[in-house]
Amino acid sequence: MTQASASKKALVAGWILTSLAAAVFIMSATMKFMGGPQVLQMFDHLGWNQGLLLTLAVLESASVVLYLIPRVSVLGAIILTGYLGGAIATHVRVGEPVLLHIAIGLLIWGGLYLREPRLRAILPLR
Repeated sequence: MTQASASKKALVAGWILTSLAAAVFIMSATMKFMGGPQVLQMFDHLGWNQGLLLTLAVLESASVVLYLIPRVSVLGAIILTGYLGGAIATHVRVGEPVLLHIAIGLLIWGGLYLREPRLRAILPLR
């Protein structure tokens, strides 16, 4: 296997992981934009003001857009990680599991690591 084919495989794998992570946030933002009864009930359960639905949906959507644009993907990943930190804190506060949120964070950074040579240059895993 040549270096070029390994790089292409890493790039494809990176975009697959990136797409999975992005899909989670797009689905979450869409549900918030729609604001159905289940979303409103979830917000009440988590102790969040329902008036923040639109703000959080816009924040999620904008962050995903940044994450998907190669030039600013690292900034998008940082913002999404911060967003996940808030979600984790919220779920811990109400006694719910957070393993899925951690897995999404790993998808965000794993996908970015595989597709972004600048990130690999500053975080070489050997």
